[in-house]
Amino acid sequence: MNLNELRDNEGSRYRKKRLGRGIGSGKGKTSGKGVKGQKAREGVSLNGFEGGQLPLYRRLPKRGFKNIFRKVYAPVNLGALDQAIEAGKIDASATVTEDVLRAAGLVGSGKFAGVRLLAKGELARAVTIEVAGASATAIAAVEKAGGTVRVAKAAQDEATASA
Repeated sequence: MNLNELRDNEGSRYRKKRLGRGIGSGKGKTSGKGVKGQKAREGVSLNGFEGGQLPLYRRLPKRGFKNIFRKVYAPVNLGALDQAIEAGKIDASATVTEDVLRAAGLVGSGKFAGVRLLAKGELARAVTIEVAGASATAIAAVEKAGGTVRVAKAAQDEATASA
């Protein structure tokens, strides 16, 4: 073996693509970019540009309405509440407030206007719950179990104002 016969192991070195070295290389002329001009350069931002023609997103009519003052409530189901009480995360003898529900992990960390109690699942024990809103079936289910639901005053005022 001579020095001129020494080679690296197969696949140990990646051979750099040599762009713009004649059309016979397969990567000549446009260097794999396919086009000349702006699209061959770096930092091209042509998204939505239609060569001066009015872009599609401006030709189509605006639709819908997004209410920026909309209030989003975190849903809490009765079944999940019952499971949290059984697991010992919530004390059933004390009043269950939104802060207690958040500490127990039943309410996410997002920006919610309050908690809304929903009737999915069943409640096995009497609990006093204080929330921003509750469905009629959830209130009935809690009262059937011997508990009470207090809906916050702000939520009640809002409901009467919209009615």
